[in-house]
Amino acid sequence: MAELKREVGVFELALNAINLTIGAGIFILPAIVAEKLGAASFLAYLFCAVLVILIMLCFAEVGSKITDSGGAYAYVLKAFGAYPAFLINTLFWFGYSMLSNAAIANALADIFAIWFPAFSKTIVRVVFFVAIFSLYTYINIRGAKMGSRFVVITTLIKLLPLFCLIVVGLFFIHPQNNIIKVWPSFKSVGEISLVLFFAFFGAETALNLSGEIKQPQKNIPKAIFIAIAVVVIFYLFIQFVSQGVLGEDLIANKESPLSAVAIKIVGPIGGTIIFIASIVSMFSLLAGDVLASSRVLFAASSDKLLPNFLSKIHKKFATPFWSIIVYSLLIVVFASIGNFKSLAILASASVLIIYLSVVLSVIKLRFNKNIPAQFVIPGGLIIPFLSICIIIFFLSNLSLKEFEALILFLVITSFVYLVNKIVRKIKQKK
Repeated sequence: MAELKREVGVFELALNAINLTIGAGIFILPAIVAEKLGAASFLAYLFCAVLVILIMLCFAEVGSKITDSGGAYAYVLKAFGAYPAFLINTLFWFGYSMLSNAAIANALADIFAIWFPAFSKTIVRVVFFVAIFSLYTYINIRGAKMGSRFVVITTLIKLLPLFCLIVVGLFFIHPQNNIIKVWPSFKSVGEISLVLFFAFFGAETALNLSGEIKQPQKNIPKAIFIAIAVVVIFYLFIQFVSQGVLGEDLIANKESPLSAVAIKIVGPIGGTIIFIASIVSMFSLLAGDVLASSRVLFAASSDKLLPNFLSKIHKKFATPFWSIIVYSLLIVVFASIGNFKSLAILASASVLIIYLSVVLSVIKLRFNKNIPAQFVIPGGLIIPFLSICIIIFFLSNLSLKEFEALILFLVITSFVYLVNKIVRKIKQKK
C-alpha cells in the first residue's frame, strides 16, 4: 500500500506558515491600525504577537508529539477521540479554510474585473476558478515536495516587494511622523487588537502537513518559531515605514495604504508593483492552503470519519490525490456560487474554537506518558492556561451572528457524524 513521503523540510514548512499568515490583509492593515492608534500602532502588534506566541507554543508542543497528517484534527483525535476530532476537522477545512479561500478567489476575480470587464460575468469567473485550482491540484498531486516548492517560490515573490518597500522606505521616513504625541489607553489597544489578532492566523494550517514533514518532532517547533518571528518583524516594519512615510495621510489611504507609500517613494510605478504583489499574495495563499488543508480531509478519511476514497494515496506520487481534488473542487463550487457570505462569518469563530481545542489537547496529553515530546513548553501549565484565557476573551467579543452560525454548524456536523457512524455500522454487519 502506498504511503505518504516525508519530503517537506523546515525551510519549506516555515515559508508555507509565513505565506498562510501574511495574506492580502497586510496591504490594508497599516491604515486600519493607524486610524485608532497612530504612531503607537506598534503596541497593538506587540500585544497580538505575545498572544499568538503563547498559542503557537501550544501548537509547537503538541506538534512535536503527534506527527500524523491533519494538524489540529490529529491532536484532538489523540487527546479526546473521534467525535470532537470530527467537529474540529470540519470546522477547519470547511468553516475556516474553504470559505475563506472562496472569498479570496472572488476577490481575485474582482481585481481582474477592473482590468478586464469580462471577469464580471459568471461564466468567465467560473472558468477562472477552474483554471487556477486545476493548476494547484495538478502541482500538489505531483508531490508534497513539488507543492511546497511552488509555495516557496510564490511566497518569496510576494515578500520581495514588501521587503524592498521596507528597506527603501526607511530612507524616506519623516521622524516626526513616528513620534507618539498621546499614548493610547489599554482599551484602545485592546479594541484594535481584536481586529489585528486575526491577521496572525494561518501558521497552524501548515501543520496539516505533519505526515509529510521531515523529522517532525524537531522541525515543527523550529518552523513555527521562525514563521512567527518573520511575521511579527514584517508587520512591525511595514507599520513603522507606512506611518513614517505618510504620517497623517496614512489614514486617508484606507483602501491601499502600501500603494500610497510606494507611490510616495518611487512614483506611480511603485503603486503598480504593490498592486501586483497583492495579487501574487492571494495566488500564493490559495496555493499554500490547497497543499495544507486538503490533508485534513485525508486524515479524517484515514480514521474512517469521512468516505474511504479520500484517504487513497497516489501510487506514483505518494499524495492524497482524491482529497486534493475534492477540496479544490469544493472551493471552486462555493466561489462560483458566491452566496456564502452568511457562512463566511464562521471563519473567525471556527479558528478560535480550533485554537481552544489544541490548547486543551496540550493539557490532556501532558498526562499521557506514552507520548513523548521533543519540545515541552516551560513553566508547566501556565502558558496553556493563559492561552485559554486569551481565546475565551476573543470568543467573548464575537458577534451574536457568529455564535449562532457556529452553533448551527456544529449541530449539522454532529448529525453528519451520527449518520456516517450508523452507515458504517450497517456496512460492517453486511
